[in-house]
Amino acid sequence: MTKEKTKMILDKLDQEYGTTKEGFLHQEDWQLLTAIMLSAQSTDKQVDEVLPGLWKKFPNLEAVMLASVEEVENAIKSIGLYKVKAKNIKKCCEKLWKEHDKKVPKSMDELVELPGVGRKTATLFLADAYGVPGVTVDTHVFRISKRIGWAEGKNPVQVEKELMKVLPREHWNRLNFQLIYHGRSVCTARKAHCGKCALNQWCEKRV
Repeated sequence: MTKEKTKMILDKLDQEYGTTKEGFLHQEDWQLLTAIMLSAQSTDKQVDEVLPGLWKKFPNLEAVMLASVEEVENAIKSIGLYKVKAKNIKKCCEKLWKEHDKKVPKSMDELVELPGVGRKTATLFLADAYGVPGVTVDTHVFRISKRIGWAEGKNPVQVEKELMKVLPREHWNRLNFQLIYHGRSVCTARKAHCGKCALNQWCEKRV
């Protein structure tokens, strides 16, 4: 795909979905990381509904440390995979307390060593907390990037590398939420609704 077509697509994504999205409710970095962990395979709306009560019950790392896994589970029960997430959140907070001086590390290598934190979560955290440019490849980004003609990779890491080569750095951090919205409403996993797609005239339609 040409740079001109790519620019047209990116401009249209900005127009359709905006260039920023409202962040999760938080006051400290560990809360932001926790919110991003909760968002995996859940909607931002579901996470937003849980956070006020969660922070009221667990206002600091120590509160999470002293709580049982069951107590954390009860606070996030409406979130998908809440049992796994509760266990990871508690273990992650314990590691931050014991090994990182109660602070969330700022490097990718250290972040992915935390329980429940993979590359996607780490990239989103670094982008939201510190504005570090990064391409986050979830199921929507993976699918749509290949359909559009930006990538051919067989796995998220390969697609991430391809996107970093073809997309301008200043667009990396907003690509994820834009393609999530687009993937849920237009270019769905089951079917690409090309007739109502704002990107239709530039897309290579590899479906």
